[in-house]
Amino acid sequence: MSDLILPPGLVLPPKIRPLETPEEHIPIEERGKSLPEPTGWRILCMVPDVSDKLEGTDLDLIKATASLRQEEHATTVLFVAKMGPQAYQDKDKFGETPWCKQGDFVLVRAYSGTRFKVFGKEFRMINDDQVEGIVEDPRGISRA
Repeated sequence: MSDLILPPGLVLPPKIRPLETPEEHIPIEERGKSLPEPTGWRILCMVPDVSDKLEGTDLDLIKATASLRQEEHATTVLFVAKMGPQAYQDKDKFGETPWCKQGDFVLVRAYSGTRFKVFGKEFRMINDDQVEGIVEDPRGISRA
């Protein structure tokens, strides 16, 4: 039992144990419900998978795990998964056309947004005004 004093009627949830993979018995359609719904002007983005091969060499070299994580954390290209209900609603700030839509690859500053993982996959929650451009094909873009 906790020594924490809670308001009447409020009960602490059971301890949360992170899962790296979804439980087998959960149908694939239900697993998507683990993704948070963006609120307000926020945009939920997925971090694209990072190649584990070292580019620009004839050798078949694999990047170190630390290098992969650094590249993932500092990525500047994200995939828009969900839009908050007020994203791009401020017509004075954004005009009539949203800067991006669900399904776009977008360019953002390195380390932008709130980073978190769902079943081991990294996501970011960014503000609508953090989008700096739309990327047609993200494969050729890397952080300078």
